[in-house]
Amino acid sequence: MEMEIAAVPATNSDRQAIVTLLASQGLPVEDLPASLEGFWMAADKGEIVGVAGIELYPPFGLLRSLAVLPGYRNLGIGNILIRTVEEQAAKLHLESVYLLTETAKSYFEKKGYVVVERSHVPDSIKRSSEFSHICPASAVVMQKKIAER
Repeated sequence: MEMEIAAVPATNSDRQAIVTLLASQGLPVEDLPASLEGFWMAADKGEIVGVAGIELYPPFGLLRSLAVLPGYRNLGIGNILIRTVEEQAAKLHLESVYLLTETAKSYFEKKGYVVVERSHVPDSIKRSSEFSHICPASAVVMQKKIAER
């Protein structure tokens, strides 16, 4: 399969396709930001095949909604999306990016994320809807340091 896939900023016109993709992968959609600012997507021939977003809580970020359609997995799309989000975090001089996962702990460990105790998560991240009530308490919390202060 010959593809040229790059991450591009999501727009409001992409919202329904992104919601559909996330819901199909069992990820929460009820708290997606209205503007989709900080969200990136990957498309193949006009179809959105992957998405990832970052919510900003300076000097921290919350990586969320990373999803790639099953037929497009293992092609590096997730890597492109994560790298794009991390590059954005670095440009904004964020110290660390956090995430919650129920199913992808080993995947994120390969990307340099480490498991952290919930008690060590900054209050601003703990207050996010994703952290406070969308993801279950059983979700693993992970962190990756981005910029040294």
